[in-house]
Amino acid sequence: MIIFSRPIVIAHLCVSAIIPLIPSTASAAADYATRPEVQSFITEMHEKHGFNRAMLNDAFARIKPLPMVIRAVRPPRDPTIRSWQVYRARNVEAQRIALGLRFWHEHQEALARYSAQSGVPEEIIVAIIGIETIYGRTVGRFGAFAALTTLAFDYPDDIPETAPARAALFRHELEELLLLARETKRNLLSIRGSYAGALGLPQFLPSSVRLYGVDGDNDGNIDLDNSPEDAIASVANFLQQHGWQRNGRIAANARADGEKIADLLKLDIVPKLTPTEMSAYGVSSPDAPNIPAALIDLVTPQQATEYRLGFNNFYVLTRYNRSSFYALAVNDLAETLSRAYR
Repeated sequence: MIIFSRPIVIAHLCVSAIIPLIPSTASAAADYATRPEVQSFITEMHEKHGFNRAMLNDAFARIKPLPMVIRAVRPPRDPTIRSWQVYRARNVEAQRIALGLRFWHEHQEALARYSAQSGVPEEIIVAIIGIETIYGRTVGRFGAFAALTTLAFDYPDDIPETAPARAALFRHELEELLLLARETKRNLLSIRGSYAGALGLPQFLPSSVRLYGVDGDNDGNIDLDNSPEDAIASVANFLQQHGWQRNGRIAANARADGEKIADLLKLDIVPKLTPTEMSAYGVSSPDAPNIPAALIDLVTPQQATEYRLGFNNFYVLTRYNRSSFYALAVNDLAETLSRAYR
């Protein structure tokens, strides 16, 4: 999962600042350490956080740009192929349901404990870990340091509307990864993740690991790669800290007709108007509580558009991954798992 939350920097100053590195096998030719912008970053990390310059130069000399990462961040050639039904079918499917039920049974004590503490339903936690990594089966195969360096310094500049902001975000996550590796005494070059540097069972970006990671199994470490309890506690904490409302609704089915619904869709995914207020725009949802919501259009090519109302907890799910498709797939998988588990 990619968590594009607002960057928050926590400085941990350390004079020694040594990050363990695995032995080098890469050629020094065409490495990042020779580039002026990387040298500026190294200076910043030294002055801001006390990192050793020689250590950082050595680390950057061991990696090269990853073309597969660049390809992965490019938008689809045809953005019109976006399909809710395809997306939902890919995420609410038999394997995730079966493995999700097994995960729930195996970790029911931790799920119950952290659900009670946070107010986040057990099935939501299970669904998120299922959609992110199929319960640890697809945690990522990229070196997180090389992937984040590639995106920080080689983000495609032919996507002008997003390149500067995205590059800045990944530069921030690169900084957070270095801090995380130092704090946890992990081999920097051995940390694996997604093409965007997301880590572990819940696919937290490094900043989120540092901000929201929880030692769920009380062993003194936050290990999102190998500890389901840590992943469960961390997902619950992330959602709670982003405003999850205990016993709150996520979404409700809706019908929408007429030209005025375009005005509602322009409001995006932030809940602003109640269903009663939306009725003047041609929206009806008899089952919905009369609290602020957003109108969500779930488009599938060559099919009638599906509409739902998204409430506060829907918006919180989009803080985990800023996609309405993602949030409602989590909701639908959670509902399916809950019906089967109960």
